[in-house]
Amino acid sequence: MITVTFYKDNQLRFGVKTDKGILDVEAAIAKFPELDDTPISVPELISKGEKGKQALARIVDRAYHEGDLFYSEDSLIFGPCVPEPQKIVCVGLNYKKHADECKMEYPTAPLLFSKFNNTLTGHGTDIPLPEKSSQVDYEAELAIVIGKQAKNVRQEEALSYVYGYCNANALSARDLQFKTPQWLLGKTCDGFCPIGPYLVSAEEVGNPNNLHIRSIVNGVVRQDSSTSDMIFFCDEIVSYISDHMTLYPGDLILTGTPEGVIAGYPEEKKVWLKDRDEVTIEVEKLGCLTNTLRKINKY
Repeated sequence: MITVTFYKDNQLRFGVKTDKGILDVEAAIAKFPELDDTPISVPELISKGEKGKQALARIVDRAYHEGDLFYSEDSLIFGPCVPEPQKIVCVGLNYKKHADECKMEYPTAPLLFSKFNNTLTGHGTDIPLPEKSSQVDYEAELAIVIGKQAKNVRQEEALSYVYGYCNANALSARDLQFKTPQWLLGKTCDGFCPIGPYLVSAEEVGNPNNLHIRSIVNGVVRQDSSTSDMIFFCDEIVSYISDHMTLYPGDLILTGTPEGVIAGYPEEKKVWLKDRDEVTIEVEKLGCLTNTLRKINKY
């Protein structure tokens, strides 16, 4: 199952990706009210689990020949594919070659920090460059979306608690990040966690620990790696976090970024993101997430 969120009449709507385009689920339910068990939001879909996906599949079949219920993707204004996570937990320094380029030791346990909901935005949106930073960096990441409440989960069972996955760009303002020993400030600027365009359920993805991952800036590939280079794999991460805090349906876990970030370049080659730079994140099977950085004029 591949789902999206998008804006219609200034309201966030829920859609399903099909070979005919994006089905407007709310409009389809209005046309077929007998299918009122269909989830109409991401939280509802995740909470209903397999039954929710089956209900969405039924309404897609029923609406398939109703052309007015489908939209082309290029006509949509996308929202974040998971709009209401209770938590956004991030894993730092989780790729071997990224740690190598930063000349840092491999962590002995997952290095955790957080982002807040103000960072969330969708595919295609403009992201404001922070007024107080001149060192904004991209970070291609695989994001895990939790599917059911998880506490003290064993590693071998951890992936059964995952609903699915999405692309994320865990943008960082490096000068703010390293201004103090705490990274939070540089990680939580507005719009610094675009996710999407799709939320892809786990069975569509298969093994998350062996996916091609890239970032592309203005058409030039900057990161080109695989999740197989992770220090802590997805099952380890979910299990570890659940040992320390309860994970809830819809929570996001950003699993780290591979080598190729600007911060890893030699000083003389560092060119930080600037006004009108376009950044695309691609994780295998999850589509392409593209955003443009914009300088916001105060006057």
